[in-house]
Amino acid sequence: MNGSQHGQRRRRATEPDEGLDLLYRERRAARMRRPAAGSHARRSTLKGKKLTARQRRRRRGRIILFSVLGVFAAGLVGMVLILQSLLGMHEPQDYAGPGGKEVTFTVEQGAGPIAIASALTEQDIVASSKVFLDALASQAQGREIQPGQYTLKQEMPAKDAAAVLLADEGSKVAYAAINRTLRQHEVFKVLSEGTRIPVSDFEALAKNPQALGLPTQAHNLEGYLFPGEYRFPLDATAEDILKQMVGNTIARLEQDGITDPNEQFRVLTIASIVEAEAGEADYGTVAGAIMNRLKPDNKETAGLIQSDATVTYGLNRKSYDITPEEKADKSNPYNTYAHPGLPAGPINSPGGPAIDAAAHPKDVPYYYWVTVNLDTGETKFSKTLAEHNTYTKEYLNWCSTQKAGRCS
Repeated sequence: MNGSQHGQRRRRATEPDEGLDLLYRERRAARMRRPAAGSHARRSTLKGKKLTARQRRRRRGRIILFSVLGVFAAGLVGMVLILQSLLGMHEPQDYAGPGGKEVTFTVEQGAGPIAIASALTEQDIVASSKVFLDALASQAQGREIQPGQYTLKQEMPAKDAAAVLLADEGSKVAYAAINRTLRQHEVFKVLSEGTRIPVSDFEALAKNPQALGLPTQAHNLEGYLFPGEYRFPLDATAEDILKQMVGNTIARLEQDGITDPNEQFRVLTIASIVEAEAGEADYGTVAGAIMNRLKPDNKETAGLIQSDATVTYGLNRKSYDITPEEKADKSNPYNTYAHPGLPAGPINSPGGPAIDAAAHPKDVPYYYWVTVNLDTGETKFSKTLAEHNTYTKEYLNWCSTQKAGRCS
């Protein structure tokens, strides 16, 4: 190998080294000119971390603020409760008295102390049921509040209200509620419970109805004991009470223009049947149908009223069911299947609307009626027996869907 060849080989041998060095420097320079990979992401992450920290600081601030406010509120509530306790604000309040406008307060039959206290509070007679019950317990000494009507005042002290309600005299009265359709013996029982007058006292007076102004055909007080709510003076006698009730019945008859005692007895007998047989909406129509049956030219029923209610009254029971034998029994003076015309007398205590209907019956063409639904009181009227039988089947079908005893 000559010198030129040797130098040539050396240059070829060194050229790759110089090229690599140049390439390395160029790449390094390029790296120096552009941002390092991932530097932007690192700055974003750092910024995000800074924002998250700021948010955490704000959240901690809000939590601390709310905690402080909560502690303050709880302390404030506690202070209020302590003040209320010290001032007695949790204790039931009572009116200082002496009370305002006079009011009538009614104690219903069977009402207990709690119900009475509640009613007194609702009507603003006393301020607190508890205070009233405490006052009642301290004053009762074995006594009980009796049913009746009392004169009290609005916004009166509980102890004063208790004293009036427990009083043996003064504003207290005897209370009795007489419902329509009650029979004489049932009325006497209610009167006795309300007044504590023995039933026997009322029964003794009923044996001589003429002494109370009834006509000669009346053999008891049935029909003349006008229904309603009564408040009798404590010293009222059985005779006082019966005279008042009979007087109310006579007054209603006279209001309808019925003044003759015998006609009054007749109207009351019809009214009692109407009361037993119909709902109030049908009083006038049923009264008209009864009048059609009482007409001399009635060929449809030959003067027979045919009321189940009159038959069961004569049998001394209340029922919708009567047997064929009972319908044929002429020994029952109230049997309007066996006897034409009206029964021996009224069969219950008819109210004012029934008396009005009997005194002024509607002019209708009907002879028959039947209530086809005892729940709704729906009553259907007819001119002929065939049509009436169709409605009677409707009633029997309704009864077949009811519980046992509903139609008996």
